[in-house]
Amino acid sequence: MTEYYRNYLAVALFIGAALLMAGGMLGLGRLIRPNRPQPQKYITYEAGSDPIGGWGQSNIRYYVYALLFVMFDVEAVFIFPWAVRLEFLGWFAVIEMIVFVLILTLGLAYAWRKGVLRWA
Repeated sequence: MTEYYRNYLAVALFIGAALLMAGGMLGLGRLIRPNRPQPQKYITYEAGSDPIGGWGQSNIRYYVYALLFVMFDVEAVFIFPWAVRLEFLGWFAVIEMIVFVLILTLGLAYAWRKGVLRWA
């Protein structure tokens, strides 16, 4: 056997050992864990509301909250590099960031006024 194939054999042995170790840990966990099946455990659960029929219905507010979170998370992603390079970018970048934050603030005010941010 050449050195070239010996390296592949070493990789194959490590992959086999990893699979064997993962399978052993999963098997050991299956042997020692408690097993108490209850019908309540298998009910579909989505966003704190009980399912109606076959499909769980969740309120649109959860999705709007997620969208608002993503919007303001993206804002933070854009503001951080701007803040790091502010001295290099100059006044043009300051004005652009003020416009950017103003547009996002108007969006937040609109959502607030429409009552989207109220849970009840």
